[in-house]
Amino acid sequence: MSKKFASEDGSFKRQVSSFRETISSTHPIYKPEKGRYWLYVSLACPWAHRTLITRVLKGLTSVIGISVVHWHMDEKGWRFLPYNESNKTDGKESYKPSAGLKCEKDLCVSADVDNHSIKYGIDGTIDHNYHFQRISELYFKSEPEYAARFTVPVLWDLKTQTIVNNESSEIIRIFNSGVFNEVADSHPDIDLVPKELESQIDEINSWVYDSINNGVYKTGFAEKQDIYEKEVLNVFKHLDKVEGILKKRYETLKSTHSSEEEIVKKLYLLGDQLTEADLRLYPTIVRFDPVYVQHFKTNLNTIRSGYPYIHLWLRNLYWNYEAFQETTNFNHIKWHYTRSHTKINPLSITPLGPSPNILPL
Repeated sequence: MSKKFASEDGSFKRQVSSFRETISSTHPIYKPEKGRYWLYVSLACPWAHRTLITRVLKGLTSVIGISVVHWHMDEKGWRFLPYNESNKTDGKESYKPSAGLKCEKDLCVSADVDNHSIKYGIDGTIDHNYHFQRISELYFKSEPEYAARFTVPVLWDLKTQTIVNNESSEIIRIFNSGVFNEVADSHPDIDLVPKELESQIDEINSWVYDSINNGVYKTGFAEKQDIYEKEVLNVFKHLDKVEGILKKRYETLKSTHSSEEEIVKKLYLLGDQLTEADLRLYPTIVRFDPVYVQHFKTNLNTIRSGYPYIHLWLRNLYWNYEAFQETTNFNHIKWHYTRSHTKINPLSITPLGPSPNILPL
């Protein structure tokens, strides 16, 4: 496979999502119900990762089921594992970050990984609802004339058998809105977009998305040297900006807290609470050292070596929040990028490092 990601001028252009409905008690079609909606994701995809984290944080793991595509994306796009009666499950699988990977000390051995391997609950899942082989079939079921790329995440309505939304930023807002509170597993006292911080969250999200979340892709898929250099410098310029925000926040906390542990647990981008701004930045940062540094050539520095406050913030989220740790699957992340983008990595060799994928607090 040699898939073209860049446009004619050598720069990467991301596709705009086309399904943009919401769910609410006042919506004429999409009303909140337990078991009605389904989330289709890749554990490798940072955009899908946002939705998985929010699903856990908001207590929706028994409300909204999930199906996970195989980590390897071929020329036909994302695929599911083949269905048979013996692997029938309810879509409530729990994905742990090291599941199925052999490790010697802290070096993960990937020599026996096969792009076509079928290990249920490790390489992915079946499509629990229609037993489709491909995400593309889901798109065609919803819209027979669909002609764009088949992306994840997909928020699906089992009642109308259509895609509700395939824009991750809107899906996480739906999950956070409280629309499912009455049927949620629990009632976590967490609002990722509190009204008093909404404008600040939107402002941070705008440049984090363009220059960091999407910036690493614009860097990695650039097909001309001058475009690559412009984009990689922009990524690090904005990582420096994040570092400055977190450093200032750390110093403020240090003046009011004597314990380092207390400081770390309140180290967020806005105030002393977790917000959507943290959640949207995390999937890129947790992939940065394990993948982007070598695969997308964002190698002017690493998070662990060059950004002490971002590194502390990252480890706070990973080690202190189950929602972040249990949805971060380094296997899928490393295997997907290094073995699906054959134009970037034609031999599909997956680096062993960094070691470990994430450092302890």
